[in-house]
Amino acid sequence: MRDVIVLPGIGGSGEAHWQSHWEKAETRMRRFSPPSWDHPVLDDWIEALDREAGKSAEPPLLVAHSLSCLLVAHWAEQSRRAAAGAVLVAPPDPTSSVFPGEAVSFANPPTAALPFASLVVASSNDDYGSLAYARTCASQWGSAFLDVGAYGHLNGSSGLADWPQGRAALAAFEASLGQASSSRALRSL
Repeated sequence: MRDVIVLPGIGGSGEAHWQSHWEKAETRMRRFSPPSWDHPVLDDWIEALDREAGKSAEPPLLVAHSLSCLLVAHWAEQSRRAAAGAVLVAPPDPTSSVFPGEAVSFANPPTAALPFASLVVASSNDDYGSLAYARTCASQWGSAFLDVGAYGHLNGSSGLADWPQGRAALAAFEASLGQASSSRALRSL
């Protein structure tokens, strides 16, 4: 089984967050560690992701939430390392009035297609990024898209706990990697 690197957003993912639940349940999942969760600096986060990806024997699968969705787009453009794929949950809109000012270095994410398979997962009532913004990200990054319904920012406050729907989406996405029909498999999510 391939390694999974968990990439929380600003502030990290607390105990109630589905990412924390998943990490506890699966030993192959590990969290990357930037210098600061609360004062994110893009170059520092790229370096932390690069370092963590370098620990894997084969390209890892990335599971990003919120600000780390933008991180993955920046990292993919700058890094020489590869990823097997990425699940990008709740990408925040940097032009939104609620986008954290301390994360300004993450704004203007690349709009080119990612060099690996990806899936953007979004909620229909996310205050940090509209469904339209998430669809635009998916289109630009060449990602499959999944609208999971009205669950806010898909974070600890959303009450998702282990988030079985997210786990199922991750499993289907991972199963599709390397298959010629991966886009068809992902459309069935």
